[in-house]
Amino acid sequence: MTDSAPKSFQQWRLAKHPDGVPTPDCFELVTTPMPELAEGEVMIATHYFSLDPGMRGRLSGDSYAAGLQIGELIESAGIGEIVASRSERYQVGDKVMGGLGWCEGNVVSDRGLQKLDPALFDDKVSMTATIGVLGVPGLTAWFGLKDLGQPQAGEVLLISSAAGPVGATAGQIGKALGLTVVGIAGGAEKCAYLKQLGFDAVIDYKQAENLPAAIKAACPDGVDIYFDNVGAEMLDAAILNMKLNGRIVVSGQVSEYNRAQPHGIRNTTAFITHRLKMQGLVVYDYRKQFGEAQSAMAQMIRDGSLRYTEDISQGIEGAPKAYEALFAGANFGRRLIKAI
Repeated sequence: MTDSAPKSFQQWRLAKHPDGVPTPDCFELVTTPMPELAEGEVMIATHYFSLDPGMRGRLSGDSYAAGLQIGELIESAGIGEIVASRSERYQVGDKVMGGLGWCEGNVVSDRGLQKLDPALFDDKVSMTATIGVLGVPGLTAWFGLKDLGQPQAGEVLLISSAAGPVGATAGQIGKALGLTVVGIAGGAEKCAYLKQLGFDAVIDYKQAENLPAAIKAACPDGVDIYFDNVGAEMLDAAILNMKLNGRIVVSGQVSEYNRAQPHGIRNTTAFITHRLKMQGLVVYDYRKQFGEAQSAMAQMIRDGSLRYTEDISQGIEGAPKAYEALFAGANFGRRLIKAI
């Protein structure tokens, strides 16, 4: 470690396992001394890190990966700069992305990092896009829709939490593929945003007294593909409107993450009568195809067919409150924290 490298960084660690919506007291901000670098390690100063609703399960126990233990760093995607290195792969000054966590910086293995070429970014494609529209949210939309949804031009795509980073991206990809796209979102501002993105119709679930009927009105001939980010009652309402041989892509279940007793699926008879297919995905299963998808989406951004929104908060101190707000639907687009 060089003399100029930081001796410590602030890091958010798990203080207690949440019961319901994670509140700020579930997290502890700790000034963490940095160890001497071992061979193959680097020190990274984190510029941005993401806040991910899908991480909620791991705060309480095992989920798609092992649950976090008390005192462990809160994990998330991040972008940073190498400030010290004992790696043959990375030099001081390199910009990288990876699972950096909620922190100002850390010492990590050089494995699992991706070097970012500044030449790839411009006024249309920001570097932060690599942990947003070109990162896990965008890739989830891409592979969830194209692989599991099996879209055909002219079909109807319905998306829940459509103003979020996954839903908004899935909707725009759907439009590029020739689908009729209907979004479900909460509030007039989010609904207007989706119309600006080119959605054919938008349902404000906060104003809908009868959600199955509201979906029926927006999709009178039924739904071919339902891209589900919410689950529970919203999923049940969508199932009632699925066409014969409809496909349900399960990307997230944000309404279920904080429930002690999950709502689950009630309208299961339609799976028989309408020959429905329902499948979930973990985007890392497609890791070998990430580069190709990212290149295609970057071109869509540059030609104007894919737009994205980032909700960036300044300062690591506000991360827990900003994370709590995600579950109340407070954000537009990808929620990021500018750490330093």
